[in-house]
Amino acid sequence: MYPHDDIEFQSVETIKEFQEQKLNTALHYLKDHSPYYQRTFDKYHINVDKIKTLDDLVKIPFTEKKDLQLFNEEFLCVPKEKVIDYITTSGTLGDPVTFCCTEQDLQRLAYNEKKSFACAGLHPGNILQLMTTIDKRFMAGLAYFLGIRELGASIIRVGNGIPELQWDTIERIKPDSVMCVPSFILRLIQWAEDHGIDYRNSSVKRIIGIGEGLRNQDFSLNLLGRKIKEKWDVDLYATYSSTEMGATFSECQYGQGGHVHPELIIVEIIGDDDMPVDDGQVGEVVVTTLGVEGMPLLRFRTGDMCAKIVEPCKCGRNSYRLTPLVGRKNNMIKLKGTTLYPPAINDVLDNIENVENYVVTVQDSESGTDDVIVKVGLKHPVEYDAVKALKDRFRAHLRVAPKVVIADPAEVHAINFPAKSRKPVKFIDLRKRES
Repeated sequence: MYPHDDIEFQSVETIKEFQEQKLNTALHYLKDHSPYYQRTFDKYHINVDKIKTLDDLVKIPFTEKKDLQLFNEEFLCVPKEKVIDYITTSGTLGDPVTFCCTEQDLQRLAYNEKKSFACAGLHPGNILQLMTTIDKRFMAGLAYFLGIRELGASIIRVGNGIPELQWDTIERIKPDSVMCVPSFILRLIQWAEDHGIDYRNSSVKRIIGIGEGLRNQDFSLNLLGRKIKEKWDVDLYATYSSTEMGATFSECQYGQGGHVHPELIIVEIIGDDDMPVDDGQVGEVVVTTLGVEGMPLLRFRTGDMCAKIVEPCKCGRNSYRLTPLVGRKNNMIKLKGTTLYPPAINDVLDNIENVENYVVTVQDSESGTDDVIVKVGLKHPVEYDAVKALKDRFRAHLRVAPKVVIADPAEVHAINFPAKSRKPVKFIDLRKRES
């Protein structure tokens, strides 16, 4: 299939025409089947026949997470008996948001992950060790399994955590690739060093990261990425995905951003005025899903902040790419006049050898600005002033320093991994937001 029949390798003009045809199909599908969008089209007097180009999308209002929360069942476009898999994702109003996948949607997920894994260099014959859950109503783990199966490669479903089990599996089955949250790699390395495992000469040659960034906006490795690479000289691939998108954007071997699959999704990058920004400028990611049968979304605001790169990639793909995420729009922090996103704080802490774990809490201050408190668990007690040393490190990298509290690593671990959570909790936002 690659590259001659793949739309990503076609000309920019061909890709645009292709997406506009797909958009037309998606709009008519929503008009015919979606109670939520039928109501929206009526309310805003939108004639879908007049939405002909990608530029016309600005005529349509956004869909937000609170809409999915409040009107969840109105987004379902098929009878419930067609639903094969129920998935949940976190919501802005507290309770999880339910997503329903049909058989066609699961096939689309498999196709998406097949393309993404192929982009990251996998092919039949590769063995991927999956270090993320496939249960707990989690879309990603299931999607990865379906994608590897579709690709014709092999997968080992180990699940998350438990370094001892991960290393036992690596030594028994000898996978060449692993997929996990990148910060977990540091735990794997530490466990290997503590137990005399020659991890540098193991079978693993490729790490595909999920949920955390590995690169800066200029595509150089960030502090976490560099720390992994310095310890373990493997190929690193970053990905960006979400349940709402039903799509994954993976880097290719050149590591110059996540490749967008034009047949699966349309991506807009919008600024503070809710209008598209220039290519290369950071803004909020807005997506329109293509080919989703159960719960398709139109101009959905993800809250994620990054930029669109339109220059062709050296791998031959001409579809646009997305830069690494800067952070989430709602998580932006104003600390002593400096704008920060939580990943910038994480990068500093992930690069400090004696930091075992941490959690960042943001709350309102009496002066109306953001109060940032970083609770840190240390691997070993120190004789010097740990708080001062950490603040100095923050100032060196971020120009400002949050409040730092040294805590028992067990206390921090309990915050990082609460009951029923599928992902580690490293950021807690206690700010009161205006509705």
